[in-house]
Amino acid sequence: MTKIRLAFLALLAISASASLSAWAAPAADWLGRIALSPMGGHVLGNPAAPTKLVEYVSYTCSHCAHFVGEASEPLRARYVKGGTLSVEVRNAVRDRYDLTAALLARCGGPRRFFGNHEALFANQDAWMEKLQAYEKDAAKPADQKAALRDIGQKTGLYALMTKRGYKPAQLDACINDPASMKQVLAMTDEAWNKLRIGGTPAFTLNGTLVHGSDWTRLQAALP
Repeated sequence: MTKIRLAFLALLAISASASLSAWAAPAADWLGRIALSPMGGHVLGNPAAPTKLVEYVSYTCSHCAHFVGEASEPLRARYVKGGTLSVEVRNAVRDRYDLTAALLARCGGPRRFFGNHEALFANQDAWMEKLQAYEKDAAKPADQKAALRDIGQKTGLYALMTKRGYKPAQLDACINDPASMKQVLAMTDEAWNKLRIGGTPAFTLNGTLVHGSDWTRLQAALP
C-alpha cells in the first residue's frame, strides 16, 4: 500500500507541476513574426490580431521618417508584441528616388525588411542631401532600371545597404526584380488612386482610413 500511495502522490506532484508551468507560461511574443501580405506589404505581428494597422509610406517623405522614428518602438512594445495588433507597411511611391529606396528595402526577403526600412528612414537626411546634388546632374540613364541603379549608386543608398551586409550585385538584383516592382507599384496605385490618401504617412485601421498623419492622432485611434 505504501508504494501505491507514494506512486499516487508522485503523480499528483507531476500533475500539479505541469499545471503550474502551463499557468506561468509567458504569452506569445509576436515580434518575430514577419510575412508578406497578398498585396505585397510586410506584416509584423499576429496575423489573426483583432486590429490591423496598415501604414502607407514614402521613403523621400520627412514626415514618414519622423513617424517611424517616433512610433515604431511604442507600437511594437504596447500593441504588436502581445498579439492585439499587426502592422503592415505598404508603399505609396512619390518619385523615382522613393521607388529606388522601396525596392532596396525589400532586399533579403521579409526577415530583413523592417531593419532595412528603419535604416533608410534613420539615414534619410544623409542620402537626401546627396539626392539633391544628383538631381542637378543632367547626365542620367534613359533606361528605367539603369536609372534606378544609377540613383542607388550615386545618392548613397547602395553605400547604406552595403553597410548592412549587401553586395552590389545583390542590390542590382533587387532593383531589377520584376515581382518586387509589380508589388510596389500596385501598392502605390492602391494608396493614391483607390484609397485617395492625401499624403504620407497615411494609415488604415481594419480597412478604415485614419484622419491625421502623426503618431499622436494614430495612437488616439488605437483600441
